[in-house]
Amino acid sequence: MGLLDAILGRSKPVRPDLDQLFAVPSAALTLQAAAGFTPTGLGSVCFAGVEGGGFARLQEDVRELLDADTDRGGIPVEFSRDTYGYTWLLARHPADDTAGLVNDLHAVNTLLQDGGFGPHLLCSLIGFRNADGRALALVYLYKRGTFYPFAPLPGDAEKRDNQLELQVRGVLGDDLRVEKDLSRWFPVWGAPGL
Repeated sequence: MGLLDAILGRSKPVRPDLDQLFAVPSAALTLQAAAGFTPTGLGSVCFAGVEGGGFARLQEDVRELLDADTDRGGIPVEFSRDTYGYTWLLARHPADDTAGLVNDLHAVNTLLQDGGFGPHLLCSLIGFRNADGRALALVYLYKRGTFYPFAPLPGDAEKRDNQLELQVRGVLGDDLRVEKDLSRWFPVWGAPGL
């Protein structure tokens, strides 16, 4: 960053650090001990879809990679589109295999990034629930290299439990790089894996 950038208040974008995802399994233990939320075994990656053969082939490569164990009882990945036109990939693992889930999400992000589609990656999400069935997600913002908690309130209304989100931020502050700018804690209503 140059002097002119500093004077004009411009900052260099944070380079994505996909290895941050590997901190989630230990953060999951902290989250369980401190707040009673356990992993669901569901995780997803959100990206802006791109038309064209190259992207379609890459999407098939992702499917082949993650579906490789379906003949041994593994669950196939699912692709879906939300109301905003974003594509979601949903991966499933046993609830006690957070490391395996994170490996799959990391592989998807890496394949898309290495395939030249990094700018289309938006976020990755890992789902949690407590004993009362309350949902919580840890959302990794690809372009920021940070995490934030997303806690929808139970019911049909699109409302968040801000108190729980702030509590989780405090609990996980030593385990994950938590997004400091609360305006970037975007809601992910209806996200697969939540």
